[in-house]
Amino acid sequence: MKQSFDPANHDDVDIYELLIGLIVPRPIGWIGSMSREGVRNLAPFSFFNAVAASPPTVLFSTIRAGGARKDTLTNIEETGVFTVNVVTEETVDAMNLTAGRYAPSVDEFELTGLAGVPGTVVDAPMVGEAKSNLECRLSQVVPIGTDGPVAASVVIGEVVRVHVDGAILDGMRIDQESLRAVGRMGGATYTRTHDLFSLDRPS
Repeated sequence: MKQSFDPANHDDVDIYELLIGLIVPRPIGWIGSMSREGVRNLAPFSFFNAVAASPPTVLFSTIRAGGARKDTLTNIEETGVFTVNVVTEETVDAMNLTAGRYAPSVDEFELTGLAGVPGTVVDAPMVGEAKSNLECRLSQVVPIGTDGPVAASVVIGEVVRVHVDGAILDGMRIDQESLRAVGRMGGATYTRTHDLFSLDRPS
């Protein structure tokens, strides 16, 4: 028997836990940005996805816990640009390290030892070790909810350059087995993408 939950009758954090446990696996947007002072920032967000192809557009959301803004959001609003770096098995440990809470003065590229590669068309850093990077220009920021513990800001960006490791390319398609992407499940749980299968779409 299913149990039903009315979000209006439950704590926001409890509903958040339900959502992150049910909407799985989630791709991880590993977002690179830079402050106006030139401090590089790198942080993962699992509320992330592609939402359009013309123009190519991605979005991610960042929590504003109690009204506090994450460095990523501040940087993007001030500079108007960011990068998305694809998380794979080779980089998942470094990604997890960048999920910590650090002072704005901390450069997560230095913290992890990752190579910070300057964007080619936007002034934001990319992860050199990532198999793919997207350079993005900010389209808009949409605030969601009030300043409670899980209020969020949705960041929407247009992809202006795509970089892909040739070893995972088959023409314009990505070899998913070679990509070895990692997804986010509920809590501290992640998933690999080894057990793949195909379905033919009905004509």
